[in-house]
Amino acid sequence: MRMIKNTSKTIQIVNKDEAYHQYLLKRMDDSPDRPVGEFGFVEFQKGPIGESGVNGCQNEDLLAIVIDRLQYFQNGHYACRENALALTKIQEALHWLEARTKDRVGRGVEGTNIP
Repeated sequence: MRMIKNTSKTIQIVNKDEAYHQYLLKRMDDSPDRPVGEFGFVEFQKGPIGESGVNGCQNEDLLAIVIDRLQYFQNGHYACRENALALTKIQEALHWLEARTKDRVGRGVEGTNIP
């Protein structure tokens, strides 16, 4: 089982089958105010939507969540240059993933395993 270390959390890859992944987020330190434990689970789409239906999230879904959160910070007391730069880059990443989808729709291969 592979683990990804990210600050005080560890992200455990629960299932990795080609492009389908499940991730379990755990707190790994034992600080008294935040005990070790699980606090999040992400399950990505398994199989093409055209063949399997919607059964998990997409990369774009998680980016949209982070964009919303950073925009909230930028509209309040937590606004800063670093958040603004991160927000711009994440919006750019979302743009390119959406451009990929538009291209696939235009080629008639969206929702399939065809590259």
